[in-house]
Amino acid sequence: MDHLIAPYGGTLVNLIDPAKIEALKLEAFSLPSIDLDWRQQCELEMLMTGAYSPLSGFMTRAQCAQIETDQKLDDGTFWPQPITLVFQQHATAKMKSGDRVALRDGEGFMLAVLTVTDVWDDAGRWHVGGKVEGVALPPHPDFASLRATPAELRALFARRGWRRVVAWQARQPMHRAQFEFCLKSAISHEANLLLHPKAGGDITDSPAYFGLVRSFMAIRDRFPAATTQLSLLPAPPREASLRALLLRAIVARNFGCALLIVGGQHLSDGECRRGEDLDEPHTDNQALKQAEAIGVKLIAYPRMVYVEDRAEYLPESEAPPGARLLNLSGEEFRRRLQSGLKIPDWYSFPEVLAELKRQHPPRERQGFTVFFTGLSGAGKSTLARMLAARLMETGGRKVTLLDGDIVRRNLSSELGFSKAHRDINVRRIGFVASEITKNCGIAICAPIAPYKQTRRDVRAMIEAVGGFVEIHVATPIETCELRDRKGLYAKARAGLIPEFTGVSDPYEVPETPELAIDTTSVGIEEAVQQILLKLEHEGYLR
Repeated sequence: MDHLIAPYGGTLVNLIDPAKIEALKLEAFSLPSIDLDWRQQCELEMLMTGAYSPLSGFMTRAQCAQIETDQKLDDGTFWPQPITLVFQQHATAKMKSGDRVALRDGEGFMLAVLTVTDVWDDAGRWHVGGKVEGVALPPHPDFASLRATPAELRALFARRGWRRVVAWQARQPMHRAQFEFCLKSAISHEANLLLHPKAGGDITDSPAYFGLVRSFMAIRDRFPAATTQLSLLPAPPREASLRALLLRAIVARNFGCALLIVGGQHLSDGECRRGEDLDEPHTDNQALKQAEAIGVKLIAYPRMVYVEDRAEYLPESEAPPGARLLNLSGEEFRRRLQSGLKIPDWYSFPEVLAELKRQHPPRERQGFTVFFTGLSGAGKSTLARMLAARLMETGGRKVTLLDGDIVRRNLSSELGFSKAHRDINVRRIGFVASEITKNCGIAICAPIAPYKQTRRDVRAMIEAVGGFVEIHVATPIETCELRDRKGLYAKARAGLIPEFTGVSDPYEVPETPELAIDTTSVGIEEAVQQILLKLEHEGYLR
């Protein structure tokens, strides 16, 4: 092969024309705008840079239907998956065919102009198709030196004299098994290696992303510098499927790669298979045939085992008979990482583990949130204050108390007590708690939080960055009314306070809290001791 593989379709698309940028910016002042979330920005970036060549815009409804049935573009070119601009809500209500719309990021930065061809609803998700005229790529404040468009990577490969490149696209850190297989694959195929970890995501919601990229930067130095390149791929995450796999092959080709290592799992005929199953002779592998038609050779990543006698990783099928084989499942690795337990030297490299441990400290050093919920007068604030005091007595950890009244006064003073406003207040508490938790602090929250869905959403927000312990202060309403110093329950029953939780508005009891405490029969000291024991049992306290 004298030259790099040509882009898919023959020409690398570039939707940003420097000669049109200023005119598009001026036009955008008079156009309606749509702010794109991170996933939509990823799809737009992949389009504008030519990673989705030969596409020049988002697909129409008819084109999507054709892809679903025949997997072909209008000119007959094979294409596996629809590419559209997708909205969860009907933000496109006033759009119609022929409209021109400015596409911006969340801060209003101008990215492109979309000429709308089609707008439609599919199972509650709104899709927009149309031609894209690019103005600028989404700004990335992180790892700028590791970002390269298909054109930039192709130019780099050409300058370095690379003619045959194999891609490793990954959303997980690389350990010794993957390292050895990638190195051997590149050597056996007489190819150079592109490490292409997927970096399409919202970095504010995915702190593990930084650990992933730093782990690749650490392991990069173990590869031969002259034959290996590290670059970030801004592709959005997709569900595993054969169609998604084939789209990855097209993307790899557009970045100049004629080979793609296929690992993890994909779906075929309703069955979940691993990468190595692509090589099974008894299967009718449409993936291999279609990838061959795309022009990309798939290299199946096998089940790898560590052969202790030979001190190397081998495919399980190639292990010598009777050899001592070692393996560590991904689940066990994560458990050991989370618990601060030893991870064998044969599993990973120390510099990679160091980066992952920084991102995933042992549970006793992680941030966490204790979230009290219960009726007014149940004892939430009293428990929260005493728990905060006990934790601060021990020292060594930053503790923040987010009591309902404190938050109302300092964070939500403009809100009333309607259902919508109470929901906003709890979500604000959850956001602040998630930031504290993400930075390894302890947040103690004590709102009423009467609605299940809001509590679920807050849990999901916080568990993405640390620990979450929900405590239902299950004191019955009769006891709460007897304790009511302010007479709120009496006023609510007299109709003087509308939408009062437990009287004129429901309290939805937690289904599976980590702990339930009824302060009718349990004293405050005893209740706090129960909470501390629970935190110790879960590993948050030593």
